[in-house]
Amino acid sequence: MTTTAAPDMTMMTMTPADAFARAQEYAVQADVAYPVPFYDRTLWKAAVDASYMAASQDTSNRAYDAYLAQLYTKTQWWINAYNAWNNLGDLNDTEKEWASLSAAKLAYIALQRGDRTTARMYVEKGMSWKDSASLQAIMRRL
Repeated sequence: MTTTAAPDMTMMTMTPADAFARAQEYAVQADVAYPVPFYDRTLWKAAVDASYMAASQDTSNRAYDAYLAQLYTKTQWWINAYNAWNNLGDLNDTEKEWASLSAAKLAYIALQRGDRTTARMYVEKGMSWKDSASLQAIMRRL
């Protein structure tokens, strides 16, 4: 006999603050459980999903959006990370480092597929956040 689990109604009824706290809890657990963070790991997925829920339910809370962008970056979901950082507007120094990393990764991917125009766009945006050796190396190849 096969049974299927009911949808997790707990997540659906959480407040944004509860979802944010849950996201942080899952991320701490994921850091311990997995050697490399990827979205397809159960705890990382739960952290990102809970963070997304918090950010979606309270669009005026910048901290929720910034944490979601950080989780996208940490789990190597580069395009979502880049877009999330870009949508935040003014970034602090730490956020600029995270944002620049996402731009560098996307620039490298674009360069690998031969799309120099897109790679240049990502490099320039990344450099506007925070210059890095990676961005400089990619720029030299353009």
